Amino acid sequence: MKQRSVFGLIAIGAVALVLIGCAIFYWLLPRSTTNLATNGTMSEPNAAIFIPKQAPVMVSMLINPERLPASSGKGVVSLLQNSVFTNSGINYQKDIQPWLGEEITLAVTTPDIDRDDENGLQPGYLMALATAQPAKSQEFVDLLFSQRVLAGNQLVVEEYEGVKLFYDHPEPTQSQNQLKQVENLPPLASALVGDSFVLFANDPQVLRNAVNNVQAPDVNLLSSDKYQKAIQELPKEPVLATAFINFPTVAQWQGLQLVDPVFDSQMVALKFSNKGLLAQNIILAASDKLLISTPLTTPTAALQWIPDTAGLVLTGKDLSNLGNTAAAQFWMQLTNTISGSRGGKTSQWVESLAYMQNSPKIDLSGDILSWIKGEYALGLLPNKGKKAPDWILVVDKADGQAGISRLDGIAAASGLSINSFSLDQQKISAWTQIQAATNSQNTQKDKSFNVDAQIRGLHTTLGDYEIFASSIAAMDKILATQGNNFTQNPYFQNGLQIMSDSNQGYAYFDWSTGEAMLKQKLPIIQLFSALGKPFVSKLLPSGNFARVSLIFSSEGSNTEFLKASLFLQLES
Repeated sequence: MKQRSVFGLIAIGAVALVLIGCAIFYWLLPRSTTNLATNGTMSEPNAAIFIPKQAPVMVSMLINPERLPASSGKGVVSLLQNSVFTNSGINYQKDIQPWLGEEITLAVTTPDIDRDDENGLQPGYLMALATAQPAKSQEFVDLLFSQRVLAGNQLVVEEYEGVKLFYDHPEPTQSQNQLKQVENLPPLASALVGDSFVLFANDPQVLRNAVNNVQAPDVNLLSSDKYQKAIQELPKEPVLATAFINFPTVAQWQGLQLVDPVFDSQMVALKFSNKGLLAQNIILAASDKLLISTPLTTPTAALQWIPDTAGLVLTGKDLSNLGNTAAAQFWMQLTNTISGSRGGKTSQWVESLAYMQNSPKIDLSGDILSWIKGEYALGLLPNKGKKAPDWILVVDKADGQAGISRLDGIAAASGLSINSFSLDQQKISAWTQIQAATNSQNTQKDKSFNVDAQIRGLHTTLGDYEIFASSIAAMDKILATQGNNFTQNPYFQNGLQIMSDSNQGYAYFDWSTGEAMLKQKLPIIQLFSALGKPFVSKLLPSGNFARVSLIFSSEGSNTEFLKASLFLQLES
């Protein structure tokens, strides 16, 4: 029978979501609450010394839950008790809270403890709890294993390299009733290391390896060049939490295929501002081959023609080499790994731009993106009553003129007509499909005809920009943007105030209005949404928000890593 463990996959996910949960609960509290940005004490986890270089994942919470605001603390404790310590015989509030220090680290140390392919993968899980009172924490470990012995387990106490290890396993001579009682207690091993940490693991070999990692520092995570490079790039001020992910071993652990990876590891640091939660990412390349792009220092002026109702907005400069940018390569590696596909193309994640979606003559990268070398802004707008969202593409006038002739040729070859009309006294050019239709109620003799013109795309010139849109309704919103365009979106402005001025552009996503739009084009969004719902329901019982928004920005000034920020805002 497959061995159960107190530290399963659910525990890793729960602790990671605990970190997000802290931010969510904090954001819902009154603004008079003490700012958590000033409460942290560390910028990196001390428990990294126990973790091997090739560990799949390490997640650390760098603040004691008791120092969180009341609602946040209760949410964190609930998840720790119900997810991490479930069926372990451990009561967090009674057994751990009295001595817990300022760090909780949970790691998958190896995809397979015994490295034996014949018996399948048996991951190693390690949890390190910083102790503020070593004597009390030792009393807890002694009492915990005494209780497990009374439940029918056999206790083993082992001295290993000066550290006392405790672990247990069922007695082979026990009765069926005793075995059934013991079955509810997953395998557990523990040790107090010095006066700093209490370690828990699902196997004593995981503890032995942790001790070895301390005594042979060239094998622990702190000695990893990738880890140190990521730490150096993160802010030095205290943060709420960090995570370090090793892509090749995560793929092995989860049974995924990582084909020709561009990136091999990632460091994430979470911290608060008075406006939301900022996740700063250092995504390290497998080799020094990342494309360096000229950074922007201010948002593009093209945003002035995007309505503030847009659910998804992308803005930056130069789309001609989009597929080779570091951010695009990371996205394609992520989606291809999860989906098991090697056919990642730029068109798979921006295909809503293809205004003639049913035409095989359109090559999105060659016919649209290749000629956009200046500023651009792309917006997707909810379209009530229709499945597909409306889109708006704003480009520099010079780029627009270069692209129009190409698109006109494609439209003509596709059987479309090029027509002009006025909308609010603004000259509009449109690609239309014209069909004749008869009135079926009339006789052959009195047959009447109607002309049905379907717009496949249209464009116009406004100021220094050429603007393309999918429908007359979308173009009408563009013409009415004065006073309510996207540059005045308060949530976008909040992100600009906290994120780096030097960047490769921004991606803004309003989950409240954009989730349904993206699910149609990006099935991975549906996957993330489904996975997140059980945890969100625990963290946020009410589940009601007027707005949930995300802003993503990347910096591409280094060939060795992608530096990116993700800013989360909530409004109840």
